[in-house]
Amino acid sequence: MNFKKSKILHVVLSLITLNTTLSCNTDEAEVDASGTIVKVQSANFISDGLAEPISVVSRTLSNGSTVECYKIVARGIPTDHNMGPWCPSNITDNASAGGIWLENGNVYDVDGAFVKNLANFYSDKTWMLYNATTGVITKTKTQAECQAAANPNVGAEYKNFCVECLPSYVANLTQTYYIPVTPVKLTSTTSFGNGPMSSGPSVRGLAFNGVRFDAPAPVNAILGAYTLAPFDDAGGHINLAAGYHYHAATGISKKIAQTDGHSAMIGYAMDGHGLYERLDASGKEYTDLDACRGHSDDTRGYHYHVDKAGSNNFINCLKGAYAN
Repeated sequence: MNFKKSKILHVVLSLITLNTTLSCNTDEAEVDASGTIVKVQSANFISDGLAEPISVVSRTLSNGSTVECYKIVARGIPTDHNMGPWCPSNITDNASAGGIWLENGNVYDVDGAFVKNLANFYSDKTWMLYNATTGVITKTKTQAECQAAANPNVGAEYKNFCVECLPSYVANLTQTYYIPVTPVKLTSTTSFGNGPMSSGPSVRGLAFNGVRFDAPAPVNAILGAYTLAPFDDAGGHINLAAGYHYHAATGISKKIAQTDGHSAMIGYAMDGHGLYERLDASGKEYTDLDACRGHSDDTRGYHYHVDKAGSNNFINCLKGAYAN
């Protein structure tokens, strides 16, 4: 083989090798099908819900790239709506005295009648969260009781308690989050994690008031201890580690209406893609969502639509890279 032929062959083999390397990289950034990439707008966040002004820092994303991210230090206390109530005080109380409960895709008012009916609701006569004589509902009343009852390993002494942790218990708690300024959509998806050794994040995203859209509540652990830990009407409740956080999107926190009849925007996922309400302005559900509950359009690029409130869920996975 002469020198000229050898050189041509070398170039061809190099191109083949390069193409193979790129095609095997499943975390390679993907251009959105709509051709639209929408940056995170830091001005959408309510400043009163933040412990410090939003800043821009460099962070490494889950795909190994280093990009600019917004550093968001949130108080975790909403300023756009009230928190609570959660547990009613007596089985005669109406819905205004309690919050909500999520079960099998449905949302139930936690009023006195609901608490009284728990034994029938769960077909288990062990349920008895109230005094049969006075109708007074048994609930946590101190921070120590909140700490002991609001965890997966509930002590036997809190059996048949309504768990109500108060905002004053987490008044000084802050949480720091990093969200890419410009979302990086990937060819593969990331499953959400559960625990410090998980590969994916557990937090789904942030509402505009700085409150996080959290992983599903551990309902089985709560019910297994014969406790009830209601959410307020906004879908949130408190534990001492996470502060106030959401397990359902009920339409109460800040939203940004869209001018084209699309669902209102309610926050950002941890990969920087927008989070929108489940239904559009006419009350219809989207039928073209992918496995993560996302799709694309020319106005919003790739974005997610949250699950129905009663599902104890927001989105199913991340389609973009997130900050480690």
